[in-house]
Amino acid sequence: MTIVVDGVEIAYEEAGPATGRAMDRGTGSGAVVFVHASVGDMRMWDHQFRSSSERHRVIRYDRRGFGRSGDATGEVCHHEDLLAVLDALNIGRAVLVGASMGGGYAVEAALAAPSRVAGLVLVGAGLPGHTWPPEMLEQARERVHSSVPADRLKSYRHGTAAHVDPADVRAMAEAHTLWQVAGPDRGRDALSDEVWEAAVEMCELVFLRSWSVPSPPERFLDPPAAGRLAEVSAPTLVINGLSDVPGIQEVSRILAKGIPGARLLELPSTGHLPSVERPEQVTRALTAFITETLNP
Repeated sequence: MTIVVDGVEIAYEEAGPATGRAMDRGTGSGAVVFVHASVGDMRMWDHQFRSSSERHRVIRYDRRGFGRSGDATGEVCHHEDLLAVLDALNIGRAVLVGASMGGGYAVEAALAAPSRVAGLVLVGAGLPGHTWPPEMLEQARERVHSSVPADRLKSYRHGTAAHVDPADVRAMAEAHTLWQVAGPDRGRDALSDEVWEAAVEMCELVFLRSWSVPSPPERFLDPPAAGRLAEVSAPTLVINGLSDVPGIQEVSRILAKGIPGARLLELPSTGHLPSVERPEQVTRALTAFITETLNP
């Protein structure tokens, strides 16, 4: 299924009890909306989407420029797209579940339209306006960017390459998955073959697509979310993988400390995509949070 937001087709999936879908339209607050990470697409929520749909109206979508959604053209503002998805599907309020930068966009949506957000679940989340530590950026250059020759990587990033070599895409996807999804202090064997292949496949599609066209400019909430966490009024659960990149873990702790009343769940031996690596644990925590938030 698709909806159109500012002329771009946004692919989404919806499930849940028919009575719940009818009840949640308009001013209802029983919906759950999943926002994927920038290293994946909506498939990263497979387990949580299926489980949550047993009790609630659930929606997951591919952000513009990702998955089955249309290419991003012109300026992109992902939190506005998220709110537009709610509008298009007649969702008055929802629990937003966001991973990585998808979590950052969920925070922006909660600040821009607090009445629309019943709760937040932030999984290894990013935070617009936060400055990544230099050591993290250097580690990314050493462990990930070096997997592709510098001249080709530059042309890929600018969307000017006449040809994108599939071997380069695979190499970058595997390097990124090893560094971030497994985590900088773990090896390939830390992930099952199923988790590894799922993460690499999603990451391959991200790089292939982003390298094939010039990257559009992105607009964030102004003032930035990083300085406004105390304004977030929605109940919040922060999930942090203790094997994730340290700089990303620090953001989880900033979110948990800065958002009033936020709770922090830390998962041992878990990297950047807990929903894929530890699906049962994430689903249990999500189910408990949603039940408490939507049925206090």
